[in-house]
Amino acid sequence: MLIGIISDTHGLLRPEALVALAEAEHILHAGDVGEFAILDALAAIAPVTAIRGNVDTHGPCAALPPIEVIELGGRHLFMLHSLHDLDLNPKVAGFSVVVSGHSHRPSVQRHDGVLFLNPGSAGPRRFRLPITVALLTISASSVDARIVELIS
Repeated sequence: MLIGIISDTHGLLRPEALVALAEAEHILHAGDVGEFAILDALAAIAPVTAIRGNVDTHGPCAALPPIEVIELGGRHLFMLHSLHDLDLNPKVAGFSVVVSGHSHRPSVQRHDGVLFLNPGSAGPRRFRLPITVALLTISASSVDARIVELIS
């Protein structure tokens, strides 16, 4: 199963992000959506699961949940906007993947058998950080992720 992961759009959905996520079977948005129309545009590609971030304080995005637990491809994923708010042990809780955003820094790391994935920011550039999304591939035997740079 191919899962597209995007975060920190801050109201800007780049055409390059839509191209990068075009083959996804499900899309996760890890918060700081900015405009609900972004979720509608992503839903034209695949089903979307989204959480709110710290900028989603009013309007329709404020109604998004702060965390989400989802099962995709037979694996359990935990979504939260800021990894600093993680208040559980994902391995003990049975999660294969923790998806976060907030930092605008793309990252793929494994800790204690759990994949920690931050797709970086697909919205307005922050400092000199790249503009990125991530693709997560789940199979019966593995969970792998890669960062896709949209604009260097």
